[in-house]
Amino acid sequence: MRTALNRNLNQYQFTVRPLSKEEGGGYLVEYPDIPGCMSDGETVEEAIAHGREALLDCLEVFQESGRKIPRPSIAAAQWRQRLPRTLYSKLTKQAENEGVSINSLVTAIIAEAVGAKQAR
Repeated sequence: MRTALNRNLNQYQFTVRPLSKEEGGGYLVEYPDIPGCMSDGETVEEAIAHGREALLDCLEVFQESGRKIPRPSIAAAQWRQRLPRTLYSKLTKQAENEGVSINSLVTAIIAEAVGAKQAR
């Protein structure tokens, strides 16, 4: 059951925003298409990883309770980006150091930048 649900996780959009010191610091991840589905972490990458687990748990609850699983409001997008070899090398090394794929790392970097801009 988890395997089938796991394949669909990337279809759900999420937001990332920094948490204030009063909120405990770190970062918050929310899934707008799944009410109440959120998680946090000390880093953006950690928050996204925890968020994916929370999303999987939420989708399992929907499935186990016989409720209809909400569809993603917007399909995931994809684009290709050419990078200078030096930048690609740096991103690859950082992704390896953090134990994530380069796609996950770049998504986290973009999400953090967008969240920080929205928080201003």
